[in-house]
Amino acid sequence: MGLATAKQKKPFNFKHTIFNLLGKLLIFTIVVIAVYPVFWLLMSSLKAPGEFSASPMYALPEGFYFQNYVEAWNTGNMGTYFKNSIIATFPALLFIILIGAASAFAIEKMQWKMKKVILLLFISGIMVPIPIVLLPIFTMYFHTGLLNNLFGLILVYIAFGLPLTIFLFTSYFKAVPNELIESAVMDGASIYRIFFSIGLPMILNAVVTVALVQFFFVWNDLIFAMTFVSDSDLRTIQTGLMSFAGQYGQRAWGPTFASISMAVLPTLFLYLFLNRAVMKGMTSGAVKG
Repeated sequence: MGLATAKQKKPFNFKHTIFNLLGKLLIFTIVVIAVYPVFWLLMSSLKAPGEFSASPMYALPEGFYFQNYVEAWNTGNMGTYFKNSIIATFPALLFIILIGAASAFAIEKMQWKMKKVILLLFISGIMVPIPIVLLPIFTMYFHTGLLNNLFGLILVYIAFGLPLTIFLFTSYFKAVPNELIESAVMDGASIYRIFFSIGLPMILNAVVTVALVQFFFVWNDLIFAMTFVSDSDLRTIQTGLMSFAGQYGQRAWGPTFASISMAVLPTLFLYLFLNRAVMKGMTSGAVKG
């Protein structure tokens, strides 16, 4: 056997093997800890009413009892809460992304005075504690008739979503080469054409990432919805969950778990579906052009 083709067998490294097994065991444990609560929630939402008292809470359902979801949607009014959350979330998300991206583009790529000061003001908005501003906003909404109004809820979501969005988008726009923008200007393109045709498409993965972050914030909001909306017909899904649990309590665990599942599943499916784009968006912000 020639020296060129000879391969030496690596000696068995017991220490390396043990550390490798321990690492895999640790990862497996973390995955189980993260996934099991969601799995338990979904399985509990499919249990028949009698199973909660006849079997332990960790037991799997004997069959799939989808009536829990029907009861939660109709009797528990989760259909109305779900609709209100969609009405409040997606318009707010659209304006947060459009205004945030346009503002960040203007701050990062356009030349004008005081733009760094404006950016610092937006960054300072991230550090404002929400409870401090609840009373002033409530007073303003009371005098302007925006209480018990989904439009008022959308406005406050936009206001509190913009600071973080602008801060993140400014870092992403740094990866857009200035030469492309200068060439477009020399070709006679307007600033709007440059933004929509060059700037925004080049940070599309970042847009998905920021949109997902803001979706989690708006969809899971409880404090704003509780403060500014008291009408039962205008409750969002998070405030609806509170009234649902308070209404049924221990008498209807199945519909309660079903309603919680309906609140959790949209965010879970969105993250799983957009996971690849989110990972690309998170890494693209660290690259400077």
